[in-house]
Amino acid sequence: MPKQPKARKAGRPPLPKGDAKAEFLRIRVRPDERKAIESAAKSKKQSASEWIRSTLNAAL
Repeated sequence: MPKQPKARKAGRPPLPKGDAKAEFLRIRVRPDERKAIESAAKSKKQSASEWIRSTLNAAL
């Protein structure tokens, strides 16, 4: 009986070593702050996470 090839796993392939984000930073914000963050991110066509990350990196 011939071997059948293994089925591929669903989802995207793993990112190269060092490219994956492995740390979480949890913060609390007021509802009005969250709206302001989401609005700023939307105006730059970014997700809130992308906008926060780029803003913090610019401050560093």
